Amino acid sequence: METTILSTTDPQAIQAALQVLQNGGLVAFPTDTVYGLAADPFNSVAIERLYAAKERDMSKAIAVLVGEVEQLVQITPGLPTQAEALAARFWPGALTLVVSRRPELPAQLSTLPTIGVRMPDHPFALNLLQASGPLATTSANRSGADNPLTAADVLDQLGRRIELVLDGGTCPGGVPSTVVDCTIPDVRILREGAISVEAIRAVLGN
Repeated sequence: METTILSTTDPQAIQAALQVLQNGGLVAFPTDTVYGLAADPFNSVAIERLYAAKERDMSKAIAVLVGEVEQLVQITPGLPTQAEALAARFWPGALTLVVSRRPELPAQLSTLPTIGVRMPDHPFALNLLQASGPLATTSANRSGADNPLTAADVLDQLGRRIELVLDGGTCPGGVPSTVVDCTIPDVRILREGAISVEAIRAVLGN
């Protein structure tokens, strides 16, 4: 297939992305770290295509990005108090919250009863997510390859494997998100990233 490239400044960019996603296609777009590759999280065939395009092991779960906290009801049956506090403090930003996932979400998204969710701190990404709803999103590269910081990087690795690349210039890269497991009473930090352990503890009061 031919991969279409549109600038994020194109007035039709978001509408084009929505059309691709609704048809089970894959869209790459800039975020606050690297280019992300997105699929409809409620479409099992689209998620399988996401894994195939990246040559990613199906046992590795894929996170979901949201554009507003209200979208979380589509992904999780309920946010624990600690997760609400962390989201209020650090979203949009470099914090991934691991929460219980709705059982009706496709098994391809995660073989576990949990799922990671994040709200990126990037204006175009937020605009797209607010229009589309939650998106299953992972880095727009082949599994294990260099992080994609530009649309050209995405095309080098995934050209002809995905329908659309939204070119927003160079992403900053940098430190990955901090990952916090909010499914247990004593919240556990699974990975310290851009947000420090101390900052997390300060919000939780421990």
